[in-house]
Amino acid sequence: MPDPIFAPVFAPVFDGHNDLLSRLWDAGDSAGRGFFDGRAGDISLDHCRAGGMAGGFFSIWVPGEAADAPDPRAMYRAFPPISVEKAHRVTLEQAAILIRMAAARPDAIRLCRTVAEIEAARAAGAIAAILHLEGCEGIGAGLDELQVLHAAGLRSLGPVWSRDNIFGHGVPFNFPASPDTAPGLTEAGKRLVAECDRLGVLVDLAHLNEAGFWDVAQISTKPLVSTHSAAHALCPATRNLTDRQLDAMAETGGLVGLNFGVAFLRADGMKNPDTAAEVMIRHLDHLMAHLGEDGVALGSDFDGTMIPGWMGSAAGLPGLVAGMQRAGYGAALIEKLCWGNWMGVLRRIIG
Repeated sequence: MPDPIFAPVFAPVFDGHNDLLSRLWDAGDSAGRGFFDGRAGDISLDHCRAGGMAGGFFSIWVPGEAADAPDPRAMYRAFPPISVEKAHRVTLEQAAILIRMAAARPDAIRLCRTVAEIEAARAAGAIAAILHLEGCEGIGAGLDELQVLHAAGLRSLGPVWSRDNIFGHGVPFNFPASPDTAPGLTEAGKRLVAECDRLGVLVDLAHLNEAGFWDVAQISTKPLVSTHSAAHALCPATRNLTDRQLDAMAETGGLVGLNFGVAFLRADGMKNPDTAAEVMIRHLDHLMAHLGEDGVALGSDFDGTMIPGWMGSAAGLPGLVAGMQRAGYGAALIEKLCWGNWMGVLRRIIG
């Protein structure tokens, strides 16, 4: 049954993760025209404007080959490494899509490097886009590509997606299971984290296994951030964060963006779109119990996961805000969760 939505309010949202760029790339849309022309999917200009999505992290993700899908019978459904040559090429091609979109329609979307630029885009009615790299196969051990991507606007990256690379070990997709699945960062990965700190690039914990998480916690002097995760205590998927991890993030003034993927929200771990807003609220409550009201935000994973059916797309974001209202969240807390908390942590990392 669809989730009931009662008198949804409009609240501007800054979202921690979407996979629009990889979807446009996969469709051969190098100019991002589908975004402006009402593409089918979670993210389009019309959907963002209808739902109040005023900004977010736009992710580069390099897909593997179809033949590389993991064996579903394996205990940990990990993905094999991908070609470095392919990763270099696809990373630049997807970054170029966002750059072209912002150049063509600055009234609609802007590539932002600082919080001041995010706020300026919002004031102008344009979507504020942070360029994010989900898995660093397109960066070599010497980190030359990181310098180039940073100059082009990259301000956030996850050292790994859920597959291994030269920087570390990604957490596989499994349920129910612990995120403690393999070794953590390599020596190259540790250098990557230190250089990101120096440059002012957010290091995303979302796809790191638990050992990698603790490696970042030991190296980084910045707030610990996971752009799109949920609570392992409520849904014991490997991709979710344990209470011990949440407490460590709180000590740094860190933040978790709540993942909208139903398989990371439901207690049964099922990919079932019949997932009520109240399930999301329970995760928000749990995260806030560990991170405080300033340490929780939204990280949808639009265009990258199965979201609740009642939401449908970014246009359905007001339904989540209505769920927050029904749960007794006040206007000030809703503003923090939807926008302000991301601005707070970004000021401390990217400036």
